[in-house]
Amino acid sequence: MSTARTAQAVITGLGTAVRGLDGPAGLLGPLPAGHRSAADPVSRLTGRGLRYKDRATKLAMAAARDALKAARLIDDSGALTVPGESTGVVASTNYGNCDTVCETVQTIAESTYLATSPMLLPATSSNVVASWLAITHGLRGANLTLCNGPTSGLDAVNWARLLIAAGRLDRALVVGVEPDNPAVRHVTETSDPDAYDEDGAPELFDGAVALVVESPASAEARGVRAVAGIGPYARRGVHADAVAEVRALRPGPVGLWCVPEHPAGLRAPAPGLGAGAGTAPIRDLSAWYGPASGALGVMQCAAAAVWLAERATGPALEGVLDRGVGAACDDVVLVSAGTGDAGGDDAGSALILTAPGAAAPRLVDSVR
Repeated sequence: MSTARTAQAVITGLGTAVRGLDGPAGLLGPLPAGHRSAADPVSRLTGRGLRYKDRATKLAMAAARDALKAARLIDDSGALTVPGESTGVVASTNYGNCDTVCETVQTIAESTYLATSPMLLPATSSNVVASWLAITHGLRGANLTLCNGPTSGLDAVNWARLLIAAGRLDRALVVGVEPDNPAVRHVTETSDPDAYDEDGAPELFDGAVALVVESPASAEARGVRAVAGIGPYARRGVHADAVAEVRALRPGPVGLWCVPEHPAGLRAPAPGLGAGAGTAPIRDLSAWYGPASGALGVMQCAAAAVWLAERATGPALEGVLDRGVGAACDDVVLVSAGTGDAGGDDAGSALILTAPGAAAPRLVDSVR
């Protein structure tokens, strides 16, 4: 099965929790030298209740708070400024609570279920990240977690847009997160936490990126300007087909292409990835930050929003989030994840992001 969707939605807030990055603007470049010695973004969290939360949940909480504040959905005290039932959560993570699951399985194997902790057992749920985000901020709308392989992040952004288009939500907090810990390194067969690949990127991504996806009407009613518009999306068994689908729905020049995480030996824009972006400059975030799995698509969308904002108003992202992006900017960013058949993935996804003032195509629904 493959799907293609377009519906109008915009991004109104960004947040990051990546060691060495001061904020979303840093996503347009590699990790700074010495980033390993920088403060852990989890240290930004304070208060009770953190002891029994896994690293993925705490990273997601740090990024989510920044995104919600940037979108003016919470005030300086952290209180929600909109009705809780109007806002939902969509999380993307493939290894999020792997540490808790592995620890619980080992405990049961060694000492039976009687030795398990009643505080940790609920955290073995795959939806634990999205659940804690909702509980922390009082977001009582639809709550989803996608553990969908390399396309998971872009799929999460699309599901947020679909929930808004269907009238289930006015806005959604979308978070992509992957932790680097012994359990994840065991599952991914990455043994050295300080190892770097031949391109100088970490062997595993450790962090979270958050977006607020909102209906244009909701953003306008709240007096909040968008930083990017979400355009056509497609998911296909062949990556090049997904790219061709969204390019057909949103023709014209592409200013930037954020390419998929690639397996060993496949470097974008390799022929197998398709040439749908023409001669657009390439951003390979996995070459800078390491394999990001379920966090990649959300990180790509955040980087795209930063790029669009800088093109419209200059490099001061903080000012962009306050003032909004000018409607005259018609730049387009193509983001894609999952190499599909070309790289041994089960599918490839592609998504178009535009300056928020760009005309959105009509709603298209197809299932083949």
